[in-house]
Parts: sequence; structure tokens; C-alpha cells
Amino acid sequence: MISVEEAKTLVNQNVFPLSQVEINVDDALGLYLAKAIIAPISVPSFNQSAMDGYAFSFENISNQFPIVEEIAAGDTRIVEVKPTQAVRIFTGSNVPNSFDTVVMQELTEVVDGKLIIKDEGLKLGGNIRFKGSQIKKGSIALEKGTKINSATIGFLSTLGITKVNVYKSPRVTIIATGDELVKPGKKLEVGQIYESNTFMLKAALNKMNINPTIVLVEDNKAATQKAVSDAIANNELLILSGGISVGDYDFVKEALELNGVKEIFYRVKQKPGKPLYFGKTKNCYLFALPGNPAAALTCFYQYVRISINKMKGSKTDNLAQLNLPIDKALIKKEGRAVFYKAHTDFKSVSILEGQGSDILKSFALANCFVYVKPDVTSINKNELVEVQLIEDV
Repeated sequence: MISVEEAKTLVNQNVFPLSQVEINVDDALGLYLAKAIIAPISVPSFNQSAMDGYAFSFENISNQFPIVEEIAAGDTRIVEVKPTQAVRIFTGSNVPNSFDTVVMQELTEVVDGKLIIKDEGLKLGGNIRFKGSQIKKGSIALEKGTKINSATIGFLSTLGITKVNVYKSPRVTIIATGDELVKPGKKLEVGQIYESNTFMLKAALNKMNINPTIVLVEDNKAATQKAVSDAIANNELLILSGGISVGDYDFVKEALELNGVKEIFYRVKQKPGKPLYFGKTKNCYLFALPGNPAAALTCFYQYVRISINKMKGSKTDNLAQLNLPIDKALIKKEGRAVFYKAHTDFKSVSILEGQGSDILKSFALANCFVYVKPDVTSINKNELVEVQLIEDV
């Protein structure tokens, strides 16, 4: 067996970004830029009023300015005015070149068509968004590897950009094995359980903007081998749930070998999720997760998620981490690292009851893991521990 740290290193060493593709900006949510974005224009592209008010030249602030024009947002005229004059202006309007300051309308008075300024705190340049103040033409707007979120799409649209180069998102299939599995909604017979892993893993993938194909396979070597073969041919990532242990009806590892999968590692010194498998072919990465649902989801967050982000071109890998005091003393056995299901209020962290690899109830209440290394056997109350935040909570 290898350590958690060795397993994550091997994942990082063996997984690479997928190919690039140019797509519409509004289709790029959740993907990562394959090329840096160079600003094609300055933003703002003109000196822009930040509020409704009056524009004028600050050096003449003590004067009463005759108001000679009104400029609305979207007005494309080039308005020529003198520095001793003023114009009525609105939020988003183009400020005439002769002017360098805007006073908000609530701090003014207009008498006989002349502007009287009553804003004693107003400074030169006040209430103007100057050309290029957000970004200048030709500068780097977004670095390669930036994740595209809703704000990114808005920013790219502000720059007038309609297409971007991104790394492809992987096609993913989830294969669940087990004769005991029954889909929710059907009647359970003795010895059967409702299948939950595919629903759980599909939801986690949906959060990453991936909609996987789901395949259920009976505990049969030929059926497992064919399902693996078909998935490898049509996907960049295959996730298998169950059947990776060494029981008489566990055929996954053999099916992977028969399909020419190169094993990178099998079995990690961790709890839950010791029988974790990672391998690859020329065009597909493969994770065989334990069948127990809490173990499967833990392995997803710790390893599969890293791989997907790397395939999509992300520059970040691990879950966000904090060091927080634990609210109760903790005792554990030496020898294996443990990912404890936990909950934090960001002031301290609590280990939840129900840490079994089969228990999802506590996972449903968790918003983080507490990670404890193999050689640690006890932690005192209020001692700082490593907290890993679960992103989709």
C-alpha cells in the first residue's frame, strides 16, 4: 500500500489537460481558459460618469457654472464644451474631454441655469470611471488556467469577447457493480439494497458541470469486462463503484487488466477507502472506488476531483484547507491516515458521529473533512487540526 500523499502525487504526475477547443463564451461555464485573454479594448473605453449629476472642470470649482448640455447614457455625440461650463450627466454617460469631475446631483443647486456645488468633500476626478481604469487595452485580462464562472463570463462580455479557447471537459462513465443493487423506487427483496453510489457520484459530477453516463453491471466477469471495454472506448474518465476488492465476486480488477489498463496504484493507507485503484490507458483514466458509499465519495473528493480539474486545465488541485481547533479530544489507531466526516462553523470543527465507510447520514451533514495523518494517535481538545472544506456544501 502507498500513503495518501504518494497517491495524490501519482495522480498529479499521470493526469494531464485534455485538448483545447474554441467555444462560445456563454457555453464555457465551469471550464478553464487554455490561453490567456488579452484585452481587445480598454474598460471603460471612455471617461464614464459613475452617477447622476453634473460634470465640470475641477480647477473652476468655486465658480457658478452655466449648464449648457445634457448627456444621457448611450449618447454617442462628441460634446464640445468650455472648462468654465457644466453639463447635466447621468450614470454611464460619456464625460466630455474638457471635464475631469462629476458632482452628484443631491449635493448641488441650480439657480437661473447655473450650477452651484455644495459638496465640500469632492476631489479632483470624483465620480468618474476613467478610461482604462478597470483594464487597459493590450494588457492581460485573464490568465491561462482561470476557471470560467458567471462573473468571468460577464467580464469577457464586457470586453466584447464572444469566443474563448478552453480545455475540453472529460466524458465520464460511472459503472456500478453488484447483483444486490436495486434502483430506488423498486421493491427490495431479502439480500438486496438500493443503489446509491451512481446517484451520489452523478450529483458530485454535475456540480463540476459534467453529466456522466451511468451503467449498472451484474457480478459477472464477461459483463464487467465488456462494460469496461465500451467505457474506455468512449470516455476520458471511467469511474467504477464496487467490485475492486478481492472477493470471489469482485471482477473489476481482472476486467481492467484484460482491457490493457496500466495500474498506477492499488490500495492506499487510508480510512475510509483503502481498496482504491487508479490506472490509465492511452486515452482514458480509470478510478475503481470502494463499494461502500461513504468511502466512494471520500475517494471522489480526494482523488477523482483532482483528476477532473487537471483534465480541465485547473491550476488548483486539493480541497481548500484551514487549521481549526477541534471541539473534543480524538483517539485513533496508528498506521492509516483518516478522513473524518466533520462539520465546521469556521471557528472550530466537530467530528460527526457515524464514521463507518457505509454511513452516508453523517456525510449528508458534513461540510468538511478532518484529515489526520497515519502516525497521529491522539489529538487534544482545542488542538489545531487540518480541515478540508467540501466545496459543494
